[in-house]
Amino acid sequence: MLNRTDFKMSTRDFVYETIRESIMTLDLPPGSAISEKEIAEELEVSRTPVREAFLRLTEDELLIVLPQRGSFVTLIDLDHVEEARFLREQAEVGIIRLACDSFNEYCLQQLEINVEKQKQAKKIEDEKTLFVLDKEFHRLLAEGTKKVRVWRVIQKMDTHSNRLRKLSMELKLNWDQLVEHHGEMVSAIKAKDCQRAEALIRTHLGLLQYDQQALRLEHPEYFSK
Repeated sequence: MLNRTDFKMSTRDFVYETIRESIMTLDLPPGSAISEKEIAEELEVSRTPVREAFLRLTEDELLIVLPQRGSFVTLIDLDHVEEARFLREQAEVGIIRLACDSFNEYCLQQLEINVEKQKQAKKIEDEKTLFVLDKEFHRLLAEGTKKVRVWRVIQKMDTHSNRLRKLSMELKLNWDQLVEHHGEMVSAIKAKDCQRAEALIRTHLGLLQYDQQALRLEHPEYFSK
């Protein structure tokens, strides 16, 4: 679990974000049992915000409550992953085309800095940092095109894909392509080459489709079917 660092956050939101982060980073793997009582004790909060967090996480399809058995982290659903990929592709193609038309120098610099950090993380095989930087790259694209709300919608939908992506990072699948794609996207945006940028984002978002078989062979217990 994460430690509480943002004391401006309400207890309810803190509990929700902490559990959600643990699920998304696989600290709580798919299929794990999770107890309201244990979470409340670990986070030193009452049961009420934990119960509210469990309800929200159930709505997010990250928890499932089984009568007489308890609460469990949901298994990764590949149908869910495909729907999220479809949504992301439609949204991010539009975002990267806007970036080609409107990105300013500061936004480009932020992307370039991010890609350089990715290269360093890959070099030292720091998958946790690379996972964070990958997500940050796409967030920077959304912020630079004033589409932050679109990014939030994507993140809400992308929960199963994010867990699959984290698993892919841990197994070091497609690291070279991932970093290379990001660098090429920056070059396409700088050149205002919308066609190239669009082709890259489509290929990039399809990487997980190629990873799925290897991931299921390595961790069959994490998948719903």
